[in-house]
Amino acid sequence: MGLSRLAALHGVATSYSPSPDVTVSVPDDTVIAVLAALGVDAGTPEDVRRSLVAAESRSRLLPPTVVVWAGEPLPPVLTGLPPGSTVTVEPEPTPDGPPAPATSWRVPEGASSWKAPEAASSGKAPEAAVPGSPEAASPGSLGVTASGSPEAAPSGGLGAASPGSPEAAPSGSPEAASSGNAADPPGPPPAAAPAGWTEPPYGVHRLHVRTPDRHEATATLVVAPARVPQPPERTHGFLVQLYSLLSARSWGMGDLGDLADLASWAGRTLGSGFVQVNPLHAAVPGRPTDPSPYRPSSRRFPDPVHLHVESIPEYGQLHDRAILDDLRQDAAALSEAVLNKGALIDRDAVWELKRQALELIAEVPLTPGRRAAYCDFLAEQGQALEDHALWCALAEVHGPDWHSWPEPLRDPRSPATARARSGLLDRVDLHCRLAWLTATQLAGAQRAAEDAGMEIGIVHDLAVGVHPAGADTWAQQDAFAHGISVGAPPDAFNARGQDWGLPPWRPDTLAATGYAAFRGLLRGLLGHAGALRIDHVMGLFRLWWVPEGRPPTDGAYVAYDAEAMLAVLVLEAHRAGAVVVGEDLGTVEPGVREALARRGVLGTSVLWFERDWDGDGRPLAPGAWRQDCLATATTHDLPSTAARLTGDHVTLRHRLGLLTRPLEAELTEDVTATAEWLALLARLRMLPEGDGNEEAAVRAVHRFLLATPARMVGVWLPDTVGDRRPQNLPGTWDQYPNWRLPIADPEGHPVTLEEIAASPRLHALMEVLRPGRARTAPPGARRT
Repeated sequence: MGLSRLAALHGVATSYSPSPDVTVSVPDDTVIAVLAALGVDAGTPEDVRRSLVAAESRSRLLPPTVVVWAGEPLPPVLTGLPPGSTVTVEPEPTPDGPPAPATSWRVPEGASSWKAPEAASSGKAPEAAVPGSPEAASPGSLGVTASGSPEAAPSGGLGAASPGSPEAAPSGSPEAASSGNAADPPGPPPAAAPAGWTEPPYGVHRLHVRTPDRHEATATLVVAPARVPQPPERTHGFLVQLYSLLSARSWGMGDLGDLADLASWAGRTLGSGFVQVNPLHAAVPGRPTDPSPYRPSSRRFPDPVHLHVESIPEYGQLHDRAILDDLRQDAAALSEAVLNKGALIDRDAVWELKRQALELIAEVPLTPGRRAAYCDFLAEQGQALEDHALWCALAEVHGPDWHSWPEPLRDPRSPATARARSGLLDRVDLHCRLAWLTATQLAGAQRAAEDAGMEIGIVHDLAVGVHPAGADTWAQQDAFAHGISVGAPPDAFNARGQDWGLPPWRPDTLAATGYAAFRGLLRGLLGHAGALRIDHVMGLFRLWWVPEGRPPTDGAYVAYDAEAMLAVLVLEAHRAGAVVVGEDLGTVEPGVREALARRGVLGTSVLWFERDWDGDGRPLAPGAWRQDCLATATTHDLPSTAARLTGDHVTLRHRLGLLTRPLEAELTEDVTATAEWLALLARLRMLPEGDGNEEAAVRAVHRFLLATPARMVGVWLPDTVGDRRPQNLPGTWDQYPNWRLPIADPEGHPVTLEEIAASPRLHALMEVLRPGRARTAPPGARRT
């Protein structure tokens, strides 16, 4: 009981439920290892007793984080303070000037506590609290939480959804509550707020409380809008892995110039509202570089391999063009090999050419205006950029795994590291310059999308974690749990579980630092985005921690302060005016989708998985789909629609030895499932051409998506030209060319952006999503 109690106090689950009727206990050794990664000693019974005493003796006057949602009742932790307590709020500094002065007030005497505010005058009943929060079990809490108190830590016994069977999504469409205005005025005061309460402006502030008996406590106070900005009632767009989108001018892989061109063309010609791309985070350098965009060195800064070299202003000011011309010829040869000779995309070869070109360009002096813009960027990014650039420079000397560097350099704040920085100033400045150039082109892609009339624009992707040897884990060592990797527990589809090789953030460090790392990460990504997709959005609530050296089956769920994480997410999305899409596929803890929907975070619904899992298991009719989602036919981890319809994905997995059952059994099941969907499409008169026409069936699938109430409909760009190959095949490493394939036609011949734009197959498909004559939007026609 002692170990279980200690684990619960620190949010470590001692059991999990792979299905509603099954509960699996977590091995004690795993619990002890996970607690150790959180700085809690539980190695012996005596250690457990000491750690329990320490945890239970902490002051509970305030939890680490208090969340106030604009326009909603105050949390009980504030309304329940002892009479006579003094409450002080120190607002966070603002970018444009000094912080607002601190405000203080005293809890009225003569009452047992402040009266909790009533529901708003609209007459609506208060909504339920977020699952896992203390108030979820308190009927008088009115649904507003104070987050992170030790006694509120989840026990880990929450049931999970059946694998692959998402729970029914909440019905209806909550009203949009946030305009997306970047200004941060005070939110509307809660009805019947306690005397003396003045709601601070949106932000992350410091909250101080002193009781009459001289007990004091300090906490982080997050004041956030009720919801993130919302997309228009209906919009469609493309989903694409940027590296796979080569144009005639690419240097062997797609780049930010291609992204801007795709957005401009799609917005003006097709009326598309967005383009969603893979994570563009900085990769770990080396040969070979890990090609997965979901295992980056840093999520805080983009990778300069995506730069379109010719668009850099200094490119045109180089006087000696011979070397650049040679590099361009080599780049053209790389593209030719990929497009016409069957070669795979070689990120390392592309970067080697671009690196040489960028080093030459960096020698060109910046004009006064460009120098001023660069200096502003350096000032805005501050220490985070300095650390990232220094890691890149040190990696060039000592290799890309900082754990193998000379010991003094493993500490980013050591005197040896400071001396090394002085000796590498030129390289540090180069990497800072590359980060600026990449951010500038990211901003340019979003401007191109907006000028083309896109309602949303570029949808960037936030990976769930970072490489253990990369820049972020070096610069933010205290924020990560050492000796731990994120993954997934065993389920019906993977009996061995999953280990993704990504160290998780420590929830206690996040809380202790006011979520500074999370806030900075979001602010950087949202700065040039119309929307943000969050991979494995369930990680805001809990993550499966796997101790080093143990199989994924021997992991445990660790809870995060979801209320605080959501509040920070909503706050930063509001400041950026950006939509948020959560990837919530697979096993999802009950209540998570409802909590996300309440805050305006859209879910992700993939056609083939949308079935009546609580009933007969048959395909879900379009009217039964949730509205607040991005609806698609496939994703980067799934077969293309053509491969799904033809069964090619099953034979591919068979060739690679990935099937766990005989090929005949897999094919029979796949054919049956596909036939059910085609029959539904035929009954709904969405397949007028009849069976046997692959292109017609792809169009019918998208007619179905358009018939759902989904706010966003995503079209996998390779589907528009009949590509049969998945970009990534989970369960493979070198058996399949993951993350290295260009977009191709049905015969597997790569096609360029120019060929895609002229494809009759694409235009026939897009007529389904935008019937009638195409149009060209005037500049600046973005709908607000």
